[in-house]
Amino acid sequence: MSLQLGNIISENAKEEADRSSKEANIQIKCRTELTSYFKESDHSNNSIYFSEIPKVCCDEPCQLGVDEAGRGPVLGPMVYGIAYAPLTQKQLLVDLGCADSKSLTENQRDGIFDRICEENDKMGWTVEVISPNVIANSMYRRSKKSLNEVSMESAIGLITRAVEAGVNVSKVYVDTVGKPEKYQARLEEIFPQLEIVVAKKADSTYPIVSAASICAKVCRDHAIRAWQFPEGSNETEYGSGYPNDPVTKKWLTANVDAVFGFPQIVRFSWSTAEKILEANALTVEWEEMEDHEIRSEQKISKFFAKSPLKSYKVHVKKHVFFTERCITNASTL
Repeated sequence: MSLQLGNIISENAKEEADRSSKEANIQIKCRTELTSYFKESDHSNNSIYFSEIPKVCCDEPCQLGVDEAGRGPVLGPMVYGIAYAPLTQKQLLVDLGCADSKSLTENQRDGIFDRICEENDKMGWTVEVISPNVIANSMYRRSKKSLNEVSMESAIGLITRAVEAGVNVSKVYVDTVGKPEKYQARLEEIFPQLEIVVAKKADSTYPIVSAASICAKVCRDHAIRAWQFPEGSNETEYGSGYPNDPVTKKWLTANVDAVFGFPQIVRFSWSTAEKILEANALTVEWEEMEDHEIRSEQKISKFFAKSPLKSYKVHVKKHVFFTERCITNASTL
């Protein structure tokens, strides 16, 4: 079996995914705080950003909306968001201009998000920024986890977080992934005390879902702009991040390393990224092993060649990881 080295997920993929799911929890008061927090974030892990919970949301029955931003791009995180407000504040959401975030300009989304933050005595919100690294590891692990499953787990976690934090949630509206009926049945089993509606295009039907959509989209936009490259590259001209964007494809081709693959901003598991790795990265041959061999104890010496390999030269630029540490190739072990 031949795989690109950039695609390798270690045998401890599950443990790595579990570690990556440990979130940083940060309270946000206004939009201007987002960039500084995103600049300091660990992009290999998920992060939770949330507003203060208004007292009225604990005292009165509330509606809660769930939506996401950044499901399709090959670059950057996927962000899941919730917004909640008392059932008596339905007109507030209309007055704020809450609508499907995809139908709004960036300036309009920013303005509505600012007003949501200003109404911090009447409504609240929370987002989970799901790392590209976590997405790829989930899809590559031995027991694969689909993007739909990652999405549902995030939504369930955010609803649970709100309920446990004291928000008096009564009704939940969710923009679906997959079949609405199946998703709704799953949520109703987990939250039997809540009235739940899962629907297609809920972000354009229910203003509370629109509010969640706006919070998610604004946070993703800031996360992309504030992204810091631990690999040493600060190239930000990568277009929209969607697989069919020529600028994004050009950036991917220009920023692939033969050994390490792509920077962490890339979702390795997307077919666009995989094809570029196949064309530009080194390959590795894995020995096929029977199940009993995989389970049995293996000696480290098994992974070393008994005789020197045929000499060959690959003229590639050394990755900054090696040059900064003055690491050179070893011809013998």
